[in-house]
Amino acid sequence: MIKGIDVSENNGWIDWKDVKANGIEFAIIRLGYGRGHMDTLFYKNVNEALEAGLKIGVYYYSYALNRLAAWEEASYMMHILESSGLTPGKLEMGIWFDMEDGDGYKERNGMPTAQTITAMCNEFIAECNRHGYNCGIYASLDWLENRIYTNLLPEYAPIWCAQWAHSCDWPGAKMWQFTDRLKVGNRWFDGNWYLE
Repeated sequence: MIKGIDVSENNGWIDWKDVKANGIEFAIIRLGYGRGHMDTLFYKNVNEALEAGLKIGVYYYSYALNRLAAWEEASYMMHILESSGLTPGKLEMGIWFDMEDGDGYKERNGMPTAQTITAMCNEFIAECNRHGYNCGIYASLDWLENRIYTNLLPEYAPIWCAQWAHSCDWPGAKMWQFTDRLKVGNRWFDGNWYLE
């Protein structure tokens, strides 16, 4: 197992050398969210994390409510990755489709059914695959158990499970977000274990 963090512009300006010096080995960096919104610190975080010697992956926070919107999100992500030269080989920690409702947007705008959420996940994964990128799904244990038909996802798609606890209860999880309060130096981050 190796320990890492996930970050977005919401974490502000990060001293990546300090992150590395405090024992963090990887970072999953938000590329964007919704329909064509890039994280304002994406390029800075990618470049500085790599310069500091961390392994990186990227994630995309979904605001999709249907398959077409999920495809648009995936297409935008692929455009950014390809145009910036972030090939699959440079993303050692993979790419991830963030399927949750952290700010209540889906609930306010008509929460999709589990069937639709699963279809959105599959659409995003398939579009990434068409461009040569493997993609996994990030979701809470509750969503994995109750809102996503995980048995209908491709077997090769890894799962990143968010469960703030002392152990991860999702069988076969590749990555586990175990806390939203991991202190690294003088800063707080979401903490993750890469399990394989």
